[in-house]
Amino acid sequence: MHNQIPFLIDELSSLKQNLSKLYYRGNSDLLMRRKISIIGSRKPNQYAQQMTHRLASELSRVGIYIVSGGAMGTDAIAHRAAGSDSTIAVLPCGIDLHYPAVNKHLLQEIENHGLCISQFEPGFRATPWSFVIRNEIVVALGEVLVVAQADIGSGSMKSVEYALEMGKKIYVLPHRIGESEGSNQLLSDGKAEAIYDIDDFVHKFGTVNFPIDKSRPFILFCASRPTYEETIAKFPSEIFEAELGGTVEIRNGRVYLV
Repeated sequence: MHNQIPFLIDELSSLKQNLSKLYYRGNSDLLMRRKISIIGSRKPNQYAQQMTHRLASELSRVGIYIVSGGAMGTDAIAHRAAGSDSTIAVLPCGIDLHYPAVNKHLLQEIENHGLCISQFEPGFRATPWSFVIRNEIVVALGEVLVVAQADIGSGSMKSVEYALEMGKKIYVLPHRIGESEGSNQLLSDGKAEAIYDIDDFVHKFGTVNFPIDKSRPFILFCASRPTYEETIAKFPSEIFEAELGGTVEIRNGRVYLV
């Protein structure tokens, strides 16, 4: 089974391509949550693997949803670290296909608990050009773009071009000379900021002093700092009880876990 999202999502208004609908499997509500895009090499070095995992995991803990492309390497690490219920995979193929095959089980978990989306008709098989325009959506959905590792001329650097055109802030993991020369060049040119401290970076987007109980949909929902109106619409009784009990507080029209 697959469904369609027949409206243009706000973050996608900056796309060059004309996109009027998306196919999806999973929870489309994730599109309305606060999101960060993470991209990088399909063959990341050990350092990039470890830092990507930690970064995605810590961002998920503060209620940030991770967007990536469902590919091998960096994408798969980011999806897994975030947790299948806290990630969005943007596919370069039809929503009914699990590509690449090595990530079949991961993509199945995401569509069962998180969200898989595709702009392509069911049955469409990935082609070189479909990866490129898929990447534009990955970038557009995130509040900022994080590049874990990228060589000059790589697909990740094409995604960086999209981010620059959209005015998205770009962050990179700092690498040694001779490694990840694409992202190092971004730092040299002043087009990106380095993530020298993951805790400091994550704290830019939120903090939690306790583990989020993902078995409680209301708590998980509030961890993403939704608007008060959104919360009332989805959890009308829980929000009033939580506010009276001091579990949440309302600031500037948004709900925060206390």
